[in-house]
Amino acid sequence: MEPNVKENPVDTAQHTYEVVVVGGGAAGLSAALVLGRARRRTLVIDAGEPRNAPAAHMQGYLSRDGMSPADFLAVGREEVAAYGVEWTRGLVTAAAPDGPEGFTVSLADGRAVRARRLIVTTGLVDLLPEVDDLAERWGRDVLHCPYCHGWEVRDRAFGVIAHPVLPAHQALIVSQWSSDVTLFLHTAPEPSPEDAARLAAAGVTVVTGEVAGLAVEDDRLTGVRMGDGRTVPREVLFVGTRTEPRDGFLTALGAATHETPSGRFVAVDETGRTSVPGVWAAGNAIGAHEQVVNAASGGYRAAVTVNAELLLADLDRRVAAVTR
Repeated sequence: MEPNVKENPVDTAQHTYEVVVVGGGAAGLSAALVLGRARRRTLVIDAGEPRNAPAAHMQGYLSRDGMSPADFLAVGREEVAAYGVEWTRGLVTAAAPDGPEGFTVSLADGRAVRARRLIVTTGLVDLLPEVDDLAERWGRDVLHCPYCHGWEVRDRAFGVIAHPVLPAHQALIVSQWSSDVTLFLHTAPEPSPEDAARLAAAGVTVVTGEVAGLAVEDDRLTGVRMGDGRTVPREVLFVGTRTEPRDGFLTALGAATHETPSGRFVAVDETGRTSVPGVWAAGNAIGAHEQVVNAASGGYRAAVTVNAELLLADLDRRVAAVTR
């Protein structure tokens, strides 16, 4: 379902917005909703590559628990369109300062728009371990987040492919949803003595050796195939992914980054403000653990701050003009 919204006009001379939101997921649409209601001329540019696209449903969002991600975004686009927010499909390739205030935003198809402020909510990409059949089952019976999917697969036989940095963490967490958990170390180091004791207390079985692939029968996961030929029966597999933020044009603008347990992300303050004046970021563009509800909250905070900054800048200009 595509929303009935205005597409970006072709005449680049008219491509001027108060705010351009790059990314049309929960964070971006939440920001756009606030800005539209604040009567700001706003454009959302959406590449159409949400992180949760493989998932059939999303959980943990009060009043939207169990809703499909696609339906959630479609409803969100309809809501923001009601306040005059424009929306277009496109991939932003660059943003550059334009004059004393504002930016020119370039799209892959050759279009360009201008904005006084930017809110970047471009998300991230999950990088799966190189294991046969893993990508094909992603979002089905190969999962990442137990808070998103744990209830739906509770009490089944879980497997966990260890994260290379925190090998025991995910296995310990998912033991909340099943008493039958096997941790496959794969290429990760042995757990620390403290974590080994916790794994034993949680009843988690630890299997050494590299995982070669998955056993699948009748389009369902039945086991994990090891490099030595063994197959360990499992019904659900959790994977600690590596993450790669879609922040190329942000870092090209000079946005400062910082190291997190999940990798390097753009650094922001409590409102989402980056180190680049006039640029905010929210959602998974700033961290791997921003769930849908958190991302929406971050977009809201950024939009409120952006609106206030624009208002004060305009008022200060009026004051300066009167007192000259």
